[in-house]
Amino acid sequence: MTRAMLPVIQVSLNPEIIMSDPKPIINCHTHIFTGEHVPPQIGKTYIPWPFYNILSVPFLLWACRLWYMHPNSPKKWKYKIWYIRSQKIIYGWRSFVKRHLLTNLFISLLNAVIVYHALVYFFQWLNSLFFKPEEKTGNVIQKIINWLLDYHLLYMPPSGWIKALVILFVLFCIAYGRKLIFFMLKKLWSFLSILPDKKTLQFLSRYINIGRFAYYKDQSRIFLKLRNQYQPGTGFVILPMDMEFMAAGKLKVEGRYENQMEQLAELKNSKNNGEHVFPFVFIDPRRERAGGKDFIKWIQSGEKVILEDCFVKDYIEEKKFNGFKIYPALGYYPFDTRLLPLWKYAADNQIPILTHCIRGTIFYRGRKEKDWGFHPIFKQANGEKVLGKLLLPQLKNQDFINNFTHPLNYLCLVEEKLLRLVVKNADEKTKKLFGYNGMEKPMNNDLRHLKLCFGHYGGEEEWKKYFEKDRDDFTSQLITEPGRGIAFIKDGEDYDDSFRRLEKLWKWVDWYSIISSLMLQYDNLYADISYIIHDEAIVPLLKEALQNNELKERILFGTDFYVVRNHKSEKEMLAEIISCLSETEFDMIARRNPATFLKRL
Repeated sequence: MTRAMLPVIQVSLNPEIIMSDPKPIINCHTHIFTGEHVPPQIGKTYIPWPFYNILSVPFLLWACRLWYMHPNSPKKWKYKIWYIRSQKIIYGWRSFVKRHLLTNLFISLLNAVIVYHALVYFFQWLNSLFFKPEEKTGNVIQKIINWLLDYHLLYMPPSGWIKALVILFVLFCIAYGRKLIFFMLKKLWSFLSILPDKKTLQFLSRYINIGRFAYYKDQSRIFLKLRNQYQPGTGFVILPMDMEFMAAGKLKVEGRYENQMEQLAELKNSKNNGEHVFPFVFIDPRRERAGGKDFIKWIQSGEKVILEDCFVKDYIEEKKFNGFKIYPALGYYPFDTRLLPLWKYAADNQIPILTHCIRGTIFYRGRKEKDWGFHPIFKQANGEKVLGKLLLPQLKNQDFINNFTHPLNYLCLVEEKLLRLVVKNADEKTKKLFGYNGMEKPMNNDLRHLKLCFGHYGGEEEWKKYFEKDRDDFTSQLITEPGRGIAFIKDGEDYDDSFRRLEKLWKWVDWYSIISSLMLQYDNLYADISYIIHDEAIVPLLKEALQNNELKERILFGTDFYVVRNHKSEKEMLAEIISCLSETEFDMIARRNPATFLKRL
């Protein structure tokens, strides 16, 4: 960071200046769903069978509630009379030892002997893990132990329980011994961490994070943990999750989608929080009913979509929810024909949509379906004159599911030529709504005015790829054509030429470049920096994007609470982003742009 930037940082950190803009800060990407809303077998594909059934979400929640909420939890021992008295006794003993030279020397020597034995027992245990019984006598560790025993330098108890008690005594009572054992465990874990891949470790970290925050049974309790890390008046976009169709086990009654949404409605209507809460309605095309009603029910009136009595209408028009949330990684495309009428309704009324767009760890856990092997719209060169369907060869869930999340899918919504191909496969009612006139003529209605935000802006790894691709002709167009970015479909170009280009973009171009180009070419597309905000490496590219006159008005502040907590706390990420951006830049992404994004007709 240069000296020239220091005055800006000092100004931005002043709390009075942070609140100088009359508009409040709005965090555009947060979650407060509880563990009851998470399918029990979400560890599937990461944790091997049968362990994902044993280490299930209910078990994790039970353990966390036992630790944090049970009246006799070790977490609450510090408030008990017996604990306070024991602390006084322990302090009296330790202070007595420290005050007298002989007792201090004696206890220090005794501790050293105990730690020495504990370390030997610990190494012996490790030895038994890595070597078969017939191999143990010949390895180095066992030879050292035998040598110590021969020279009476080691006491080896007959019972393994005694060894375990010695190790536990060191862990709880001797600080430097505890540090030595933890140091060895850390080194051992560093070695073992090469066994599971990076995505598995990320999932395990998030999995544990569910227990840390989501053990509450009411979302309002989690919301307080979020709200209390921000200044009064801050607004929050609350994004629910509907994970019933991700093939990760059946939810209990209290975890059903309807109950989650009802809790959000109560939070929005509360006197203390209502004006600062902007909940979205989660949309999954596979959901047919909710709350005893049709999930989506509509009729056409002129060129408009009118919602009839249905669940979505109740929450958008009656309970005044602020937008729609989709999560294609759970197993569907964002241009699913069942969603098109709702997207027309959203576009005409400027109701915002926020979509998950990052290579994440929460995705469909079932088997890959047969028709998922080819993209329904895009095509590829196959060595023949006629293009074939774009092959999607990935077989593992964490790989093939990114085909649903890919940002190019949204070109099939906002670009009329591609939307025409989608509507072609829809029912007659939907074709009539869009004025479908066949593949040779433009439709009467399209979705170019759709207001949509790419959650997570593609992911921090895709941002890093952008910098690495210094010889890529497509990526460089963000620099050479700052007002347009990548040319997806050129005027007058036939479908085959466009599909050849889109094939290359799909396979080789980073998601940052694709999303940024979409935002430059379509007026109502946004992206938020949620989750990726934890990585300070994104700051240089973020500042560069904020220099673009078009992009700077479409980037939104968001964190991804509480999913991002395994990296950093809310207040830390907020302080870091304020320190890295100028006052004008921060106001743009945290105040002005969110207000525009949430504004409806």
